[in-house]
Amino acid sequence: MSKSGILHFLTTDSKQNSLESVNNFGRRALFASFDDGLPDLLAAPFSVLMPALTSYTKPLTSNQAAQLRTLLRAQGWEFETKPYCLYAASRGKVNVLVYEKGPKIVVQGKDTETFILNTLEPQILGTAELGYEEVHHPEMFQPHLGVDESGKGDFFGPLVIAGVYVDADVSRALREIGAVDSKRISSDAKIEKLASAIRNIPGLVWQVVQINPERYNALYEKFGNLNRLLAWGHAKVIEELLTRVPDCPKAISDQFANPTVLQRALQTKGRNIELVQRTKAESDPAVAAASILARERFVQWLHQTGQSLGLDLPKGAGENVKATSRQFLAEHTDTPLDRIAKMHFKTAQEVLNHPS
Repeated sequence: MSKSGILHFLTTDSKQNSLESVNNFGRRALFASFDDGLPDLLAAPFSVLMPALTSYTKPLTSNQAAQLRTLLRAQGWEFETKPYCLYAASRGKVNVLVYEKGPKIVVQGKDTETFILNTLEPQILGTAELGYEEVHHPEMFQPHLGVDESGKGDFFGPLVIAGVYVDADVSRALREIGAVDSKRISSDAKIEKLASAIRNIPGLVWQVVQINPERYNALYEKFGNLNRLLAWGHAKVIEELLTRVPDCPKAISDQFANPTVLQRALQTKGRNIELVQRTKAESDPAVAAASILARERFVQWLHQTGQSLGLDLPKGAGENVKATSRQFLAEHTDTPLDRIAKMHFKTAQEVLNHPS
């Protein structure tokens, strides 16, 4: 790992043959294009070719939420009360939660895909979207950058910002390996496995900026707030990627501040790029891939640094983090807390003022 925290990687420019997924409410197939323009059906089930979908989120209208409740009751689903939910129901290997805020539906379980294809889309939504992303969201398959970060809300560890460049072939490949927002992946081992697969996709270009705690604290003091620091890091990633894909027309990131904050942070290399900031940007394949690469690097730092200190450095900023901080202060009197932690968190003052 370089001391600057910046790694560069560029795969070959070779492209895979384009494959288009076809969704027919419960039946999936893949078509391969040939020179004569006639598709040849490959008789492989879609589930064999792509990881099974086990989690799904979708906004609903109030009418759709009510219609779904009626349908699930008629089908004999088991209902239960859940916090912040209009209702929750389960049957077999699928769980459905419809949240008050939105409302929105969250579907989880091994039969998630079957439920979406056979029930939710045809009977409630009235549209076929799963598997038709290139039709409904063509912008996801156009050349662009996606940027995301990890460690922003964690007391221990670095702030890691990653960026990924994709085109149509790369976006399809990311979907095939199951690259989704890292916050939806609870297993660190799965994050590591997906990150390795992402880096091996032909045509994908990636960049990681890792700001370790000591440097982070100095930058936070310089910028005065987290949003400006985030904007600086995002701009640095975008500029580094643009040195290798200078014709990239657009960059997408989650909206963490007024868009002009990031726009101002972009230097000469990035000023001509279209900058899109929006909530839930992780639904974009490039942003999702970036979130996984950032999370991998963050988790690696926690693990490696914790091992060197003889401590288990937890994520977040809860009571277990405070307990570990006090243990660190007691056992490592010659090492300042700012070497492993973000000092603007109120957690820092709490443990320094009450070390035991």
